[in-house]
Amino acid sequence: MHITHTYQTIFKRLQCLEGIPALIFRLILAPVMIIAGFNKLALSGDVSHFYQYFLASDDIVTWFGNKEWGLGLPMPALLAFLAAWAEFLGGILLFLGLFTRLTAIPLMITMCVAATSVHVDNGWFAVTPTDASTSPARVLSWLQIPGAQASLDNSSAAAERLTKMRDLLETHGFTDYLYETGRPVILNNGMEFSVIYFAMLLGLFFTGGGRYVSLDYWFSRKYRNRFIDNEVK
Repeated sequence: MHITHTYQTIFKRLQCLEGIPALIFRLILAPVMIIAGFNKLALSGDVSHFYQYFLASDDIVTWFGNKEWGLGLPMPALLAFLAAWAEFLGGILLFLGLFTRLTAIPLMITMCVAATSVHVDNGWFAVTPTDASTSPARVLSWLQIPGAQASLDNSSAAAERLTKMRDLLETHGFTDYLYETGRPVILNNGMEFSVIYFAMLLGLFFTGGGRYVSLDYWFSRKYRNRFIDNEVK
């Protein structure tokens, strides 16, 4: 009983920090969404009319609509417009912790579309693991999950190719310069980041922007107190 009481006491005292996870999620997601939306908008280049600054760029609209090398979506101009502003404004609102739950909804939809239409054919990993012994797919292979062994085989093949690339660079390249800011990897462009961002947004949908660390909290507290004062009067 003493241990249970101590645990409950500590947990209650830590509840003042319960907004920290939501804050961390928001600070991770906000820059990603803002720059993704910014790059979709016609915010650079020579445009003849001011209103065009509020539209998605022609390249993005074409990519949304093209069936051969793009997403092949219907109404590409409208969907590109909605996606761009959902990400750009949504990222700003996430940063502020304002309308967090509502903001999470269109962003979750955007992540679902990205995962299922852009990344799904590339599998799970955003960057291919080149050490099969440390790949998360190894755990799935123990459970005989379909595709796990194929992922491990791909890791081994990627490691072989990456080693050959590095050997060529060591022989013929300027490795001190080329490796100065990091070493090369095999980009897989899988669903990993989209699904992780979706999970974070889903968490924010249920928890909100976070206690003490979001405008949502302070606005709700202000109006809740005003409501209570009116009820007392």
